[in-house]
Amino acid sequence: MQQRRIGDSGPAVSTVALGSWLTYSGGIGREQTEACTRAAMDAGVTLFDTANVYGRGAAERAWGEILADYPRDSYVLATKAFFPMGPRDRGLSRAQVHKQLDGSLERLRTDYVDLFQCHRYDDATPLEETMAALTEVVEAGKARHVGFSEWPAEKIEAAARMPGVVRFVSSQPQYSALWRRPEREVIPVCERHGISQIVWSPLAQGVLTGKYEPGERVPGDSRAASRDMNRFIKQWLNDRTLRAVQALRPVAEEAGVTLSQLALAWVLHQRNVTAVIVGATRPEQVRENVAASDVRLSEDTLRAIDDALRTAVVS
Repeated sequence: MQQRRIGDSGPAVSTVALGSWLTYSGGIGREQTEACTRAAMDAGVTLFDTANVYGRGAAERAWGEILADYPRDSYVLATKAFFPMGPRDRGLSRAQVHKQLDGSLERLRTDYVDLFQCHRYDDATPLEETMAALTEVVEAGKARHVGFSEWPAEKIEAAARMPGVVRFVSSQPQYSALWRRPEREVIPVCERHGISQIVWSPLAQGVLTGKYEPGERVPGDSRAASRDMNRFIKQWLNDRTLRAVQALRPVAEEAGVTLSQLALAWVLHQRNVTAVIVGATRPEQVRENVAASDVRLSEDTLRAIDDALRTAVVS
């Protein structure tokens, strides 16, 4: 498993990370969650990404139980806060940063997280207050490093220039061969300030696996068929996008990889990317995705990917 450092000062982590968003928050059962987590550990995954809001704590509790069997220094644990955990519990005020992180630590059965992330930008709280609170939790040893997800470029810049506060090491954007919007502003500003990308949805909710075909019903065992997990995939289930994805098949065959590995390797070949976060409902999916860490794509292959997807890319 390849490893890369998070930002200029964060820890080194596996370039393929395991996420728990739709799956381990209730999309699949406890047995499958444990099987996938253990498969990831066995395959060399060291970065595990979750959030307090995933299943209102369910994903954190599951990993708190499972990861307790492994030495704490053998993995890097990341969680997030911002979205509502109750009628009055949301956002990134000083009180909420402390309260939500304490709740996460209790569910995760650990004294600290390696990476505490602001799940979105909080327009209702002054940036100075949020950054001061993040500085406090780092100084208290409850979080080793801090990051953010889907922040506007101007807020990233403002935080980076703020004196006397902790520095971000990571950005967590949606980014894939189909969704390239972070390339406009977020990645350039992060590069200037020593912040790297830990990417969510690198497979575009599974569409880049090629399992969804134009004009066909979605497979019954797929994420798109699950009411618990299909809310975000619908934007990609149109014939134009699905035809473009099918055009990647000969590209993957020529490269000697699966479509999933091709899509993950594409992201890992982009600048400023530390890791891709994958979800998995079966251990074999974990093993297939992890293999993308070692895939090297030629310039010809990268151009062929761009050509195949040119009618479907969002940039």
